[in-house]
Amino acid sequence: MVVGFSSAYTSPALVSMKDRNITSFEVTDQSGSWVGGIMPLAGLAGGILGGPMIEYLGRKNTILATATPFIISWLLIGCATHVAMVLVGRALSGLCVGIASLSLPVYLGETVQPEVRGTLGLLPTAFGNIGILLCFVAGKYLDWSGLAFLGAALPIPFLLLMFLIPETPRWYVSRNREDRARKALQWLRGRKADVEPELKGISKSHQDAERHASSSAMLDLLNKANLKPLLISLGLMFFQQLSGINAVIFYTVQIFQSAGSTIDEKLCTIIVGVVNFIATFIATVLIDRLGRKILLYISDVAMIITLMTLGTFFYMKNNGDDVSEIGWLPLAAFVVFVVGFSLGFGPIPWLMMGEILPGKIRGSAASVATAFNWSCTFVVTKTFADITASIGNHGAFWMFGSICIVGLLFVIVYVPETQGKSLEDIERKMMGRVRRMSSVANIKPLSFNM
Repeated sequence: MVVGFSSAYTSPALVSMKDRNITSFEVTDQSGSWVGGIMPLAGLAGGILGGPMIEYLGRKNTILATATPFIISWLLIGCATHVAMVLVGRALSGLCVGIASLSLPVYLGETVQPEVRGTLGLLPTAFGNIGILLCFVAGKYLDWSGLAFLGAALPIPFLLLMFLIPETPRWYVSRNREDRARKALQWLRGRKADVEPELKGISKSHQDAERHASSSAMLDLLNKANLKPLLISLGLMFFQQLSGINAVIFYTVQIFQSAGSTIDEKLCTIIVGVVNFIATFIATVLIDRLGRKILLYISDVAMIITLMTLGTFFYMKNNGDDVSEIGWLPLAAFVVFVVGFSLGFGPIPWLMMGEILPGKIRGSAASVATAFNWSCTFVVTKTFADITASIGNHGAFWMFGSICIVGLLFVIVYVPETQGKSLEDIERKMMGRVRRMSSVANIKPLSFNM
């Protein structure tokens, strides 16, 4: 919720921030664009910083470490007497968002049972969308300062509740603290659960990874066996952002204005926000029933159809054709696009990042994937206006649609199905590791198609 609220803040806040009757300092168009743009840049830095943090401090402590800076960042914005204070606050919250968006999927991937990992792994995205919706609705009644103080209140329950949960058993095993790992697993699975088989599986997977590890984390990343899951994760992040989702969300109001839509553009924005929120909950219900790949297929096809439709609509409008009869089309296409994105390409790249990256390099590889995602976010949002200026808004939509077609082929050929499989099973299959006959001769190899 805190991450979603932070991401959505500029959309309602900038209007009142630029109003000199409300704000004591001047916010120009240029500094206003940086209030929005500095966050993905700081998120990129957070992604880079988060990798070493989850390895050395642990998954839980890293997530916990973001709570206080989140509160400070919002208080800085709320009490701002100069635009520089707002920018520092946004940069600090962006840094925390980058760290959280990396550490949350890793924490969930390592603690949740395979049968429900999809459903529970999508909940952060669903709550993120609640945060976005809360920000939009509160932004209707509060100015930028009041909205920031509301933002400062959100991390308080998060800070208190984080103390109640354990560190991940896998991190304890990687630090040779098996007793702590057993206690954490017992807490997670329930007092009466027999956790020994799962603990043995985690220890074995860690020993395998240690045997194949090199002395350098960077060399580990470039190891052929590790490179494949990392490239799949990067590919999913690339196609997530190059579907144009952030351009669509950040510029919703302007797009509806230029479409000459017959429906009020602010109402359209709220409709898109509500749909985004509902669709993610639908995805949480379906993901452990249909699997990851089916949802990615549905998601991609929906985005291709709607982006091509939007492109054609704007092409006709720009050519002077009468489109007043189909003034409802942009909103309908937007709704289907957002539903499609939220069903698959929105949450699944983050979920799969926590699933397919091998345990030994999970921190550094997740760091690379998160930093790459934020870089793509920054590039798409910052260049969208330039792209539409050079090839027209119809060309921009067609371009994003074409990238989605390539994304569909990528999913078909390269992305594995991870539904219902333990992290150890996924890792063995991804790395094509052949077991040595010595200590594990009595264990039958697990065979499944991915």
